[in-house]
Order: sequence, then C-alpha cells, then structure tokens
Amino acid sequence: MTSRPEIYPIILGGDIGVYAFARAFHEQYGVKSVVISGVITGPIADSRIITNVLVEDSHNERQLVEAACKAARSAKAEDPSRIPLLLANSDWLVRTVVRAREELQDAGLVVPFLNESVLDIISDKATFAEVAERVGIDVPRTIVVDFTNASDEGWEPPAVDVGFPLIAKAASSADYQNVEFPGKRKVFEIETPEELDALWKNLRGAGYTGRFVAQELIPGDDTQMASITAYVDGNGVVTMLSGAHVLLEEHTPNGLGNPAAMITGNQGVMFDQAKAFLAEVGYRGFANFDAKVDPRTGKHAFFEVNPRIGRNNYYVTASGLNVAQFVVADFIDGVSLEPQEVTQEVLYSVLPTDLLLHYVKDPELHATVKRLATTQVHPLAYWKADGGLKRRFYVASAKFNQRRKFKKWYPEATGSGF
Repeated sequence: MTSRPEIYPIILGGDIGVYAFARAFHEQYGVKSVVISGVITGPIADSRIITNVLVEDSHNERQLVEAACKAARSAKAEDPSRIPLLLANSDWLVRTVVRAREELQDAGLVVPFLNESVLDIISDKATFAEVAERVGIDVPRTIVVDFTNASDEGWEPPAVDVGFPLIAKAASSADYQNVEFPGKRKVFEIETPEELDALWKNLRGAGYTGRFVAQELIPGDDTQMASITAYVDGNGVVTMLSGAHVLLEEHTPNGLGNPAAMITGNQGVMFDQAKAFLAEVGYRGFANFDAKVDPRTGKHAFFEVNPRIGRNNYYVTASGLNVAQFVVADFIDGVSLEPQEVTQEVLYSVLPTDLLLHYVKDPELHATVKRLATTQVHPLAYWKADGGLKRRFYVASAKFNQRRKFKKWYPEATGSGF
C-alpha cells in the first residue's frame, strides 16, 4: 500500500457502494474518506476508515454541494497539500455534482465526472438504446412513453406492441427519484395490458413528468445477467475494464436488479461493445453496464449504462483492479495508465453461501460457487482495517437478513428472474 495522504476523498451518499469506494481508497493509499449523507446507515456506521458528515436533508442538492465545499475548504485549511477528490455513486447525485461543477471546483475539489451533455445522452434508457443500435449493440425492443404533458386533458400514452409479459422502468432514474405512488418499484414486470394501464395511471397521478420505457422481456433467470465496469481517462482511453457473471440479484421492490452475488471474469465480446459505446458518446470517468444473455439465441443485449461506478463496485477492486488508482492517476497525477482488464476469478457476495446455492441451479455454476466460497469477498468485511465488533455484528446481521428478504420477495428461482 502506497501512502498518499494528500488525497482526500469526499463521497456523497451512504450505501454499500460508498463504503466500497472508501475501502478502495484506504487499501490503495491508506487514507480515510469523508462521507456526506442524511443519516449514518449501517454500511458506513462505526467505521475507522470513514469520517461521517451529516446534512439535514440528503435529497437537498444545495445542502450536499455546500457540505462538500465546506469539507474541502476545511481539509485544505488543515493541510494545503491535500487534494480533495469528490465522488458520488447514484445517478441523481452524479447529476447534482455535474451541475455544480464550477462551484465545487472553486472550493478546491477535483470533480472526476463526465460533462452534462454526455450525461444527458447516456442517463436516459431510451437514448441509450438509440446509441447502442447505432454502434451495433443489441438492445431489447423498447417503446418510450413521455409524461412531459401527461397532466394535459386528453393525454394518452402511445400503444405498446412488444408483447406481454414486458418490463417497464423509468428512462432516467434521476427523474424517478422523488416520485411516490403505491406499489412503486425500480423495475416492473407487467403481465397484462390492464397492469400496464394501471402503471401509466399511477405515474400520471403522481405527477411524473419524465419518460418511461416498456421493453421486451428477455427470458432467463439472474444467472443470465452480466455486469461491466469501465474507467475512461481524459484521453478517451478505457484504462480499466472489469466484468462479472451475475449469480443472483436483489428482489426487494427498491433493490430489484442490484447484483447480490457475482463471479468476476472477462466478458469477451461484451467488453469490446462497451468500449465502442463509450467511444461513440465521448465518455469520461467511471461507467457501469448491465447486460443479459438470451438463452434462446446465446446472444446478449445491453439494458443501460450508469454514469457512475455502481453499487457493487468492490467486485472490481476484488478482481485485482483497485478502482481508486485509475481516477487518481487520471485526475490527480496526470498519468496515462496502460489499459488493464480483470485479472482474477473472485466470488463477490453479500449472501450466506447456502442461500446463494439455493438459487444457482446450473450444475457447473453451482460447482464453481462451492469452489470459490471459501475465498468469497464481501465489500463490508474489511476486517484487517475496519473490523470492530459493531461492524462485524452489522455484517453478520445483514447477511442473515437476506434470508428473510428472499423468502418474502423471491422464495424460488424463476425462469424470468421476476
């Protein structure tokens, strides 16, 4: 571990992905991170590698920006050699940072994010599909429903002819962040036209003004999914590329689609297609893609790209590519690293092993999970540096709680993953 005390990470948010970011910086440089959030959640509580800063309202952009600026100025006042580096790991927080870039930079923060015009292109799942098709990447058939004028009398959604069941989700998760209505989910599996009509009515009634997409449902359970994470430097070079074969995703309404267990490895042609997409839009910084292999054809389709490193980013660090080194080399050291790809096969999991094995039906995958289980990686289990009793208890409790959640929301694996 190389000591780099002048690096001063400031991270917005409070979930498991934020802790994973802080862990990567501590592993690589031995530094603590400042984490700014509305509450101190379990993943970031009682940590020796994090200094928590609370704001009154974590959904208030101004409070977050001002807290980040204050933390940066305070850090520089204590030690002028420090370089405050701002990070965020949810779509709406990334947009908050991008919009306030000048103010944040004036406070001394390094802001390693893409520009707003590229963010607009890739944050919308409908626009993503258009770009993907342009560069020859397969995507599910997609119908876009625009709610901009949904409050107008006589507004009607367009016809959806992709067939049922289908998938419906917000085109931009940032637009969907603060919309509330009964039965709200991150992703909807729609079985009938009546269910779809009810969803459109709920969105309209809740005052939603963004775009929603209705997509073809690609069959296959969670083990057909893949995750790809990349870093693109200031020269447009993809200096880091890691991927993972998803084994099981979360199935709670708000967590649906977040991987809970993965095996890292090279994703072959999907790596090449991810690079082609990033080059096409002029991307910079961290990006995370979701894709799925269609068991009917063996071909894969890309669903979206997130303008951030992703909630489960520790799978990248665990695979031998510590994520901190790429952004530091690019934005702080001004060094162009040689491109690197995933180097290790690792089981990343936040689940009890027996629970995971219950859902992995494929005999070959089942055997691989059992083989890797003794060395599996949990992002919060950083015991050599952050192994206090309270944290150990929290991680154990969180893993046990997964049994309750899966029993309630997804007791048995299904052919569609829903």
